[in-house]
Amino acid sequence: MVRKFLCLSILFSVFWLSFSNSVQAAGDDESKTGFLIPHVMDNYEWHFATIGHTHVTLPLPVIIYSPDQGLEFFLSSNFQNHDTHKFGKNYGVSGYYIDEDHALHAEDESRTFYDISITKNVMMMFIIIALLLYLMLSTAKHYRNNPGTAPKGIASFIEPLVIFVRDEIALTQIGPKHYRRFTPYLLTLFFFIWIGNLIGLFPEAGNLTGNIAFTLVLGVFTLLLTVFNGNKGYWKHIFMPPGVPIALLPIIVPVEIIGIFTKPASLVVRLFVAITAGHIVILSFVALIFVFESMVVGVASTLMVVFINLIELLVATIQAYVFTLFTAMYVGTAVADHDHH
Repeated sequence: MVRKFLCLSILFSVFWLSFSNSVQAAGDDESKTGFLIPHVMDNYEWHFATIGHTHVTLPLPVIIYSPDQGLEFFLSSNFQNHDTHKFGKNYGVSGYYIDEDHALHAEDESRTFYDISITKNVMMMFIIIALLLYLMLSTAKHYRNNPGTAPKGIASFIEPLVIFVRDEIALTQIGPKHYRRFTPYLLTLFFFIWIGNLIGLFPEAGNLTGNIAFTLVLGVFTLLLTVFNGNKGYWKHIFMPPGVPIALLPIIVPVEIIGIFTKPASLVVRLFVAITAGHIVILSFVALIFVFESMVVGVASTLMVVFINLIELLVATIQAYVFTLFTAMYVGTAVADHDHH
């Protein structure tokens, strides 16, 4: 097993080294490591590979609304890279350009516009939604067509996970009285994050769950779910904590209110940092191959990349579990019956 693993690492290293000159356009170290950040950032096109000086990309729709010109639609392939980092055949026509940080700007800085483009991460989200719908609808179809039978195929894979989230997360953290109405959301949250984490491990895949905007939306959902389902006992614990002297309420109550926001915020940062850090570490080891152009470094880096990828598979599952678990905990605290005697 070790011999096969080492041989596979050597083959990967030879592959990377053989393409090191063609993949990298320039020879300095900065250009060889400059691909790290773009791989974890959002983009207006989907880059798959670079062969020589040819970029294999999928142009994505750029959709812009401005009060003066209304709705504008064109493909990102209309932007052409120039030395000034202002792209565009449409630069003079539509009046927009994309800078080196992959941000869209108007040629006239006084113009107001709203960017609602389908970027790489948005496309990734659509792919995850489609895959999630396929898995769940296929499972539902199996049970509908084969009632009372043992699950097979996709259903045999999905059922244990559904039962785990329902019984070990929803029921345990929320309680038997309220867990059923929150289980669908918790299942959606778990599978969406988990599938997004796993797909994000593929080369050139979008870094959706490592995008702070995406994790922020999930955190806001957790916040709203907690706040709008909080009962009287929950809010009483916030504004009139039991056992706290009245003199300390001006200190304790603001802390409790801040805690309402910091709890989901911690979920946002945890998921974002864990996924993005893993991608950066893997890409950093890949970059070492191009920087040193050494067979020894290539083998060592490839071994580390394979090892970290295995860890990332575990992290992908753990982060989905943790986000779902803490969401259930916060909701469970909000809907729990608080009896004071």
